[in-house]
Amino acid sequence: MTATQPSADLVCAGNLIVDDIVLADGSTRMGHPGGAVIYAALGAALWGANVAIVAPVGDDYPAETLRSLAGRGIDLGGLRPLNGPGLRSWLLYEPQARRIVPRLGTPDHALASPTSADLRAYSSARAFHISPAPLSCQLALLEALAHSDAWVSVDPFEPITETSLARWRSALAMMHRLFVSAEELTLADSDPLTAVRRLQGGRLEHVLLKQGAQGGLYCTPQHALPWRAQPTQAVDPTGAGDAFAGGYLAALLAGADTRTALASGAVSASFAVEAWGPAGLLGATLEVAQVRRRELLASAVATA
Repeated sequence: MTATQPSADLVCAGNLIVDDIVLADGSTRMGHPGGAVIYAALGAALWGANVAIVAPVGDDYPAETLRSLAGRGIDLGGLRPLNGPGLRSWLLYEPQARRIVPRLGTPDHALASPTSADLRAYSSARAFHISPAPLSCQLALLEALAHSDAWVSVDPFEPITETSLARWRSALAMMHRLFVSAEELTLADSDPLTAVRRLQGGRLEHVLLKQGAQGGLYCTPQHALPWRAQPTQAVDPTGAGDAFAGGYLAALLAGADTRTALASGAVSASFAVEAWGPAGLLGATLEVAQVRRRELLASAVATA
């Protein structure tokens, strides 16, 4: 599959990052493949969606990972060579929290983010998911898709705060769905639902507030629906929210109802956390995913 002959239903646009991981005990995992966009794409491909990744790629990105993504049927025709190193970061796992520190000598986040020109070959896609990137980069992509009939969803990189909300307004109005974590949404409202309501307007009706191991809250202007996380043994939480977005969107594109789509996202997230990096999702199978989804939906009904 090439960028001149795309057939993707879902286009995942974002960054490819090489992570150098330092764990709390001082051990390291160097040169780890990362980038929210690969978790979103794998989370969707798990359910059989036709997915493409659009991203600049450095010549230091692990080639084996790219081959594995292609092996899962993901269209890589939208990768644009940077002709040099790509984004690279230190991931520092400290006892209180995880910190991300960009490595010196690598491109800045904006230069390593996709542009509107990168999307042109995929004009027939039914949905676009914009992974975390500087707000200016995400806004440019939203403007390019403003007149498209496709669904457009965003996962923020810059937090939505009382100070930044004014800058976010035009971007929020151009998307259909927002995937945001409790850490990324820090408005003054003590009630999360009240904070979410302040974001909705324009094209934005669906806000999915991610709450980690507790699941999350799916909000429209009319109602709010909680979802549960799929129980699993977590090894690395990286990419869980991105995989959730991919699984959820894939299910919607396949015609699933909201509850099934939320459960699909939760199952994709469960595979993401079971191993370091994308290994859990790369090893996941549709058969196991379907079993987990049935169990999760049955559990949700039993405890409702």
